[in-house]
Amino acid sequence: MLSIVVPALYALFVWWLGTGIILYLDRLPARTYRWSLIGAAGTLAAGIYGLVLTSTGASVAHAYCGFTCGVFIWGALEMSYFMGLVSGPRKAPCPPDCAGWQRFWLAVGTSLYHELSVLATGILLAALCWGEVNQVGVWTFNILWIMRWSAKLNVFLGVPNLHTDWLPEHLRFLQTYMGQRPMNRLFPLSVTIATVGVVLLIGTAQDAAPHSFTSAGYILAATLLGLAVLEHWFLVLPLPDEALWSWAFKGGGGDGGADPRGYSDAARQQRASLSLIAIREQ
Repeated sequence: MLSIVVPALYALFVWWLGTGIILYLDRLPARTYRWSLIGAAGTLAAGIYGLVLTSTGASVAHAYCGFTCGVFIWGALEMSYFMGLVSGPRKAPCPPDCAGWQRFWLAVGTSLYHELSVLATGILLAALCWGEVNQVGVWTFNILWIMRWSAKLNVFLGVPNLHTDWLPEHLRFLQTYMGQRPMNRLFPLSVTIATVGVVLLIGTAQDAAPHSFTSAGYILAATLLGLAVLEHWFLVLPLPDEALWSWAFKGGGGDGGADPRGYSDAARQQRASLSLIAIREQ
């Protein structure tokens, strides 16, 4: 049992702490972003170096290190978007009469450069770790990436819980690309496929030897994917998810933050981060 509980708790802790740190830093005054981004650049470099360094090892410790590095890399990339370093060519609200594919492509333009940077990073990680025994870090990055895009598409198509009060001022225009409705057709498909993935990962972990590299790696990935599913449910259920990071909301609040009475998709996108995961997205 410990071979399942321990890695699951570790993944939960890294997700919770990493998301909280990003939320806290994003709410600080904009003048602090330079230092936060310098720290993020260092974290990105350390994450890539650590991921490559541990990719050749097949111990439980290597699985934990790969997972942590994958989260570090993702978090640094998300900070680059939310702090305005890398976004997209479009920084204007959606025209009132815009709909369908035109609205979709305009929405893509709000984060196109960031998405390309994420794609380039994903290709780089896959190339650097190609053929190595430890792919946990690459799995981690890909889970965060895929589930972040799933969350973004669901927010675009329409969900009940947008909470746009927490959007930073320079991203406030993103709310014009969001839809608000009780449900969309993609949501059931998103959570069903991801939930099946969680079950399959857990089953594979249970077939492996307890306390082994394989068992730890699959449980870490399954937990992260399960947390991404939970974040999707936060988009449609009336749950006080902001209480998970109340300590992060108490800090900051300067000119880079927003009214603490709400909770926005900017915050959500940072989680599916990390939640990271996205962190819910624009």
